[in-house]
Amino acid sequence: MRPFYQLQATNLQNKLIDMSEYQGKVVLIVNTASKCGLTPQYEGLQKLYEQYQEKGLVILGFPCNQFRQQEPGDTKQISEGCLINYGVSFEMFEKIEVNGKNSHPIYQYLKSALPGILGNNIKWNFTKFLIGRDGKPLKRFAPTTKPAAIENFIKQALIEP
Repeated sequence: MRPFYQLQATNLQNKLIDMSEYQGKVVLIVNTASKCGLTPQYEGLQKLYEQYQEKGLVILGFPCNQFRQQEPGDTKQISEGCLINYGVSFEMFEKIEVNGKNSHPIYQYLKSALPGILGNNIKWNFTKFLIGRDGKPLKRFAPTTKPAAIENFIKQALIEP
């Protein structure tokens, strides 16, 4: 089994989710923030999710407050903000850290598998990781890469067995 499928995270409903639940799916993981200039990307992410979920796309949002404290809310505020402001229906998880000694294991794994410009660190909110149906990390996208710009990568990953 791929390392990704051995990891877990707690969603906003306080339920522990095994990443193995997403075996056979294409997974897009994004560290999010509600008070960031890039927060409108939620809209584009939701659009991708609505367009491709039936074909096997899963989007997992991980709120993070490490970048200029742009995700100050608690679980309830994060959940309400995502739903009310952007109609988010993809899975959102509890607030985590993506950098440093308390970095969540999912992010430790992703940063190791797909280092970025800053090596094993996340540069900013809305860094995106695409994982293939086989659980293998495929590509890392910069925070400023808009969701629409990664659509072709998602389509290709959905085609591949």
